[in-house]
Amino acid sequence: MSENQQHIDPDVIAAKDTEEELIKQCEEMWKDVEECQNKLSLIGPETLTNSNAQLSLLIMQVKCLTAELGQWNKRKPETVPLTEGVLLTLGKEEFQKLRYDLEMVRSIVQSENEKLKEDLAREQQWLDEQQQILETLNVLHSDLKNRVVTFTESRIFNELKAKILSIKEFKEKLLLALGDFLEDHFPLPDGNTQKKRKNIQELNTQLITLNEMLEMLINRMFDVPHDPYVKINESFWPPYIELLLRYGIALRHPEDPSRIRLEAFHQ
Repeated sequence: MSENQQHIDPDVIAAKDTEEELIKQCEEMWKDVEECQNKLSLIGPETLTNSNAQLSLLIMQVKCLTAELGQWNKRKPETVPLTEGVLLTLGKEEFQKLRYDLEMVRSIVQSENEKLKEDLAREQQWLDEQQQILETLNVLHSDLKNRVVTFTESRIFNELKAKILSIKEFKEKLLLALGDFLEDHFPLPDGNTQKKRKNIQELNTQLITLNEMLEMLINRMFDVPHDPYVKINESFWPPYIELLLRYGIALRHPEDPSRIRLEAFHQ
């Protein structure tokens, strides 16, 4: 028997001792509860007035808390024997808890990695598109750069001068064509045409052509734009004046009917 007792695990002996100690404590607490119940049954119910009800309840709570505090003071802290089996059990529990926490962290990290991979794929696609756009813009820029022609001030001035000369030549051709048309279709009463005016003294006694009349009105409009009216004199043939006024080519002065002007078609 002595040899069998020596082979008993000390952890089993410690567990039995702890169990017996707990049973004793429970029996003692049960005895205390029975004593309190007997005392309460002997006292009997008490009728409380409304004024003392709250105070009585507070006193009873203080007594209960005091009794509970006394019970806790009587108890001694239980110490678990740090044997090899207990340490192994505690280590397994801590390991299981740590393993669970690490599994949770691993799953969270995996989900974050998947999300980061998706974001990286989207950003890479956007970067590729931007690079293609940049390459296209660089090609267009190089093409436009090759087509750019540097304009200097002298070149611009020469171009404008050439345009002005071209416009003047076109104006001369247009006036010549207009003069030929007017001389052919609107001659003077005697049938003779005049391509150039003689001198200022002859204007009072000699009629001028419709072409000369229009030329005078045009020059007056552009030379003196603030006063474009021309005085009618004896050299203006009345039928031509009536023709210009009737078809809206010329206008009379609102206050002086002896003066006419060319209609501002260019405005």
